[in-house]
Amino acid sequence: MSLSSRPRFATLLRGLVLPAGLALSLSLPTAGQAQVSPFRQAVAEAVAGRGDLAPSYRARGFAGIWTGADAAAIARRNALLSALSRAGAHGLPVSRYDPEALVAKLRAARSPEERAEMDVEMTRAFLRYARDVQTGLLEPGRVVELIRREVPLRDPAETLAGFLEAEPAAFLRALAPGTLEYGRLMRARAELQRALDAGGWGPRVPETKIAAGDSGPAVVALRDRLIAMGDLAPTTSARMDAPLIAAVRAFQARNGLAVDGVVGPGTRAELNRSAEERLQSVLVAMERERWTNMERGQRHVLVNLTDFSATIIDDGQETFRTRSVIGAEASDRQTPEFSDVMEHMVINPSWYVPRSIVVGEYLPQLKRNRNAASQILITDRSGREVPRSSIDFSRYDERSFPYSMRQPPSNSNALGLVKFMFPNRYNIYLHDTPAKSLFGRESRAFSHGCVRLNDPFEFAYALLAAQEDDPEGFFRSRLATQREARVVLDAPVPVHLIYRTAFTDAEGRLQFRRDVYRRDRTIWDALARAGVAISRPAS
Repeated sequence: MSLSSRPRFATLLRGLVLPAGLALSLSLPTAGQAQVSPFRQAVAEAVAGRGDLAPSYRARGFAGIWTGADAAAIARRNALLSALSRAGAHGLPVSRYDPEALVAKLRAARSPEERAEMDVEMTRAFLRYARDVQTGLLEPGRVVELIRREVPLRDPAETLAGFLEAEPAAFLRALAPGTLEYGRLMRARAELQRALDAGGWGPRVPETKIAAGDSGPAVVALRDRLIAMGDLAPTTSARMDAPLIAAVRAFQARNGLAVDGVVGPGTRAELNRSAEERLQSVLVAMERERWTNMERGQRHVLVNLTDFSATIIDDGQETFRTRSVIGAEASDRQTPEFSDVMEHMVINPSWYVPRSIVVGEYLPQLKRNRNAASQILITDRSGREVPRSSIDFSRYDERSFPYSMRQPPSNSNALGLVKFMFPNRYNIYLHDTPAKSLFGRESRAFSHGCVRLNDPFEFAYALLAAQEDDPEGFFRSRLATQREARVVLDAPVPVHLIYRTAFTDAEGRLQFRRDVYRRDRTIWDALARAGVAISRPAS
């Protein structure tokens, strides 16, 4: 529903709250009348065979929920119709619920059968909206296979029962995620829509490098675009001066770019993204927030793949942050999205090489040179080392190779000196790495799927602080043994691997990141097919 149509809908809705002369008013049976009215009989027939609705209506003796003339029914239907008309504020398609059509049908319903059918249709609309706004419009795993998230779906009967016991408008407002992030994303959606309605952010920045001291049309275009985006206070300066450089640096920081104050190809590409593109990212982020509308843990670890970061959150506040390296962009190396619980860490870990790496990477090397990857042991099924001289590698292929490979603890171990385990079916965990140079890169998608940490020791200290008086001393003493040591966390910590190209920081500022795996593009396409649309100014 467009903004311009809302006054007309409000007028229609006001007509429904008037108790006198309601076309949809009905007389329910009193103690002196028959026990089952024609309306209730019609409701029973309308929900027959509907396992999702019949129990709820049966528990009410097939009384109506929405179509009565009593104050409770009026409050319910008007709260629902109002919520449906505002679904666009949540990035949901108003057309999916069509509140104007519901109003028209409610007005036209005359017979008990028509009123009963409308009552059931309103219930279906309520449950559809409740699910969409609470846990998302889409099923994530059907859209992107590597989103292995278990969406916290609510039981429809419990949702309806809760609604019937609550103040209707308050219940409907509470369905959406109650996180600060969701509220901020809603505000960002509204602001970006206003920017789009006003024509966007102006001309694109020309394809030329812009650095300190430069002037001319390209600098003016840069200046005007940053002002329109809110990154620069209004100014008439046409030079790349200190305020403009500071604005570029701020823009780079909130877009995950290298912060150097110079407009090169990467920064220019992000500057030239349209308000509509950014709005799409925010709408996808809102859908993703609904998929994780659950208790995340008083203390939890949050890994945002697109931000290449891992953070520890305590009571809603970020208490530790480090850079990360994630799975490479190739489809068989991308890091999946899921939630699990960290149970322990391993200090001085061995690396048990995944089968896919053994036969896909090391076996070809060993066929050419049996001494390749000499730091890694070859083992039999019992874990015993097998001398390389006793193996004719040329005899084997990916299917027939009977050996495993293991790298003992060492400074050069692929897992570094500590790994953090949240056992899962995907064999994904957080770990140290000897390849420290990768953390200096702007984009850090290089691993086989696991998440590497830039500051793994400090991450360990932060986790151990909950159970050790001297977490650093405890960790260092185990590290000094050079032997593998498993350390159980007294209080397991939930870990959430998420993927957000749009999110807000601790100060509430909107941040954007590149769609490194192109998952958000796929999700936006699915949302658009489901009816989510961005209104554009009339040309």
